[in-house]
Amino acid sequence: MNTFTYQVVSIDGDYARLKRLDEDSDDLKLVARALLPPEITEGTKLLYEWMQYSILE
Repeated sequence: MNTFTYQVVSIDGDYARLKRLDEDSDDLKLVARALLPPEITEGTKLLYEWMQYSILE
């Protein structure tokens, strides 16, 4: 299973835009906030593995 790291770039209502940190790309991923930890803010770093997002400390 693949593991990816993201950073929350912006939060727009029920969605958040994530930038992938482990790949050199300017593309942003739009993700429903219901799939993300509730305590995220702009700048939060996330780990995605096993189809789940968790906050990186």
